[in-house]
Amino acid sequence: MTRLDDAPIGLARGARGEGAGFWLVAIAFLLVMAYSTVPTPLYPLYQQLDGFPVAVVTVIFAAYAVGVVASLFLLGHVSDWAGRRRMLVIAILVSALSAALFLFFTDVAGLITARFVNGVSIGILTATATAHLGELRSRARPDENTIVAASVSGAANLGGLALGPLIGGLFAQFLPEPLHLPHAVFLIVLLVLAIAVTLVPETVVATRRRYRPQRVSAPPRSRATFVAAGFGAFAGFAVFGLFTSLAPTILGVTFGERGHLLAGALVCTVFGSAAVAQIVLGRLGRATQLGLAAVCCAVGLVAIAVGAVLVALPLFIAGAVVAGVGVGVLFKSAIATAADLAEPGRRGETLALMFLIAYCGLALPVLVIGVALAFVPQTTVLLVFTALVAVATVTAAVTMRRRAQH
Repeated sequence: MTRLDDAPIGLARGARGEGAGFWLVAIAFLLVMAYSTVPTPLYPLYQQLDGFPVAVVTVIFAAYAVGVVASLFLLGHVSDWAGRRRMLVIAILVSALSAALFLFFTDVAGLITARFVNGVSIGILTATATAHLGELRSRARPDENTIVAASVSGAANLGGLALGPLIGGLFAQFLPEPLHLPHAVFLIVLLVLAIAVTLVPETVVATRRRYRPQRVSAPPRSRATFVAAGFGAFAGFAVFGLFTSLAPTILGVTFGERGHLLAGALVCTVFGSAAVAQIVLGRLGRATQLGLAAVCCAVGLVAIAVGAVLVALPLFIAGAVVAGVGVGVLFKSAIATAADLAEPGRRGETLALMFLIAYCGLALPVLVIGVALAFVPQTTVLLVFTALVAVATVTAAVTMRRRAQH
């Protein structure tokens, strides 16, 4: 028989377990996301080894985005009834499988397969880990504002994407076997994480349910604002896709800089500035945030274009940082706008659609760029890309800002 004075002790132990589990899931989220961008500075080495053109790099990267979109649609919601912990472990193990594929295959077919599998893991991970973090934190700190869990989740997501290229660049620049060693190290890390996550408290009671793909829905009201938000998310992720897939190529061809660490650091600054901006500017009103997003996207993308034309690397990098700030704030605002417009009981479906639109922006423009590079000089392609994305992001930010002001 349980004594009444034992209850607080039991509750405290539960809170400690969920509090520790929160940080363990956050670390797992961070490291799995980081591994997804480790290959970025390694692409030129794969090119040297197999002799494939730049256009193939964009296809390899697009395979990752296709994997993310497919798993978001087919598996991103399964943790709602199968259990958060179970799906989180599966996501980590799928990422470990991609590391094994990278470890043993360096040909184009192997790289495409490995990137697709890695994308599948990210599609499962993002929705599952975000929900799990929120639930663990609310149980450990029931009186705390939800902004803490949201901030940690956002930092783990974008922070991991920022950390990965830097790690890959360090391996490529200073350590032997750069096409094998980082994947071997992460394979071990991911397997350890999968075991560790099995100790995290579960927050969902597993139930049997007939499987169906994720439902998506666009809100019937304020369609123009929702379309603008989707347009902004698509264009913003196109910027991320450009740097994640082609940063080493741009630095090498345009600026004559072929250091792997520099390529990794550049991508790190783009994602890092986006993550920091979301946190630092999070307390501002949405209209103010969207105004800053419009300015930063415009100024940053113009600086990227001018830096490429003048072959001014400092200006190019500064533009990448400023554009990263703008895109980070714009995407966060797009998600918030979609949530506001969603019908009661269909918020998850509306947010799923917004994420799918964003990840399509990660893949499709990069594929178009890859095709264009086969016929048009790189600087010209970059100028057209930055002009189109600048118009799209600024228009989206201004449209959402008008609604936020009313």
